[in-house]
Amino acid sequence: MLSAGIVGLPNVGKSTLFNAVTRTHKAPAENYPFCTIDPNVGVVTVPDFRLGKIAEISRSKKITPTAIEFVDIAGLVKGASAGEGLGNQFLHHIREVEAIVQVVRCFENPDVHHVSATIDPIRDIEVINTELVLADLASLQKRRERLQKQLHAGEKSAMIETEVIEKLVAHLDRGKPAITATLTPEERSIVRGFFLLSSKPTIFACNVAESDLAAVAGIGDTDRNKAPQSYETGITDPGYSAAKRVGAVQDYARHHFATEAIVISAQIESELVDLTEQEALEYLRGLGVEDSGVHALIRAVYHLLGLRTFFTAGEKETRAWTIHAGEKAPAAAGAIHSDFERGFIAAETIHCNDLIAAGSFAKAREAGKLRLEGKEYEVRDGDVILFRFNV
Repeated sequence: MLSAGIVGLPNVGKSTLFNAVTRTHKAPAENYPFCTIDPNVGVVTVPDFRLGKIAEISRSKKITPTAIEFVDIAGLVKGASAGEGLGNQFLHHIREVEAIVQVVRCFENPDVHHVSATIDPIRDIEVINTELVLADLASLQKRRERLQKQLHAGEKSAMIETEVIEKLVAHLDRGKPAITATLTPEERSIVRGFFLLSSKPTIFACNVAESDLAAVAGIGDTDRNKAPQSYETGITDPGYSAAKRVGAVQDYARHHFATEAIVISAQIESELVDLTEQEALEYLRGLGVEDSGVHALIRAVYHLLGLRTFFTAGEKETRAWTIHAGEKAPAAAGAIHSDFERGFIAAETIHCNDLIAAGSFAKAREAGKLRLEGKEYEVRDGDVILFRFNV
């Protein structure tokens, strides 16, 4: 199962968010730095409204969602790449996950200590990014030194790898994460073997106060006036609004990481873990928020990991299955059972939107929406599939 690591500075709400995402009280969330030392790990079901609609059409007795893993990692401080704080442990645990959720503190609370004394989400992001980049530079330097013998022997593979290293070092020296480096497909294949920290896909979670949630939950690309003209000006001012902090993070995430930032109030959502999903949603809607930030974050991380969902449906069960984006029908069949892939004949397929619109499989078939796909069919997110196979 692929995993995403929750990272950030101490006291930004990482463990609180972990508890909210996993709907547990598993992680201690105390008001002091490094209250998390050993990582907390939790399996999280991926919320998907389509499951219920398909199950209703299929009159299924059971619904089974898909899942991913979240890891709550100890807080990082400036100098972690040189071993400060819990730096070595922190970096080791990041290396073991496939994606990063970086929690960014956007709330004011004098009772919750910030390691830098002031609230500045862009500064905090740059502290984390700098430590990951420095760790990567050190890793590349060691790799370059190990290649010297092969280079002197004129080995072509060593020369190609060294060229890629030099290209990455120049990129990292400008303070940019490896994931944004312009590389050819062949170079990217080589870089995957370097296991660089800053090459991991990243998403940001803007942690806001309960009182700010309704005002900032809808900030997006059309709300650019809410972002500051400069990241450096006024952002630490106590009067600086949460809306502008969130806008700044979203703008920074887009331009520096080519990614998105999700708004969440970790404290609120962690307090809702003992309620049913419906009760929690009703409470959030009472605050003026239509959906859970946790739900949005889980779905975003799922796609960040390059995962997609297809469904199987019947009277016994409607189930979501996980595949990687771009996988073809036989590989999707193999997600259910290896025999399905080995004996694959065809996939009777309909997209869930077409099925929901038709209201039944019979009406969808009458409308010509059900189709047979072969071995070269690339499964789409949201496909409902019945596999035909013979072993």
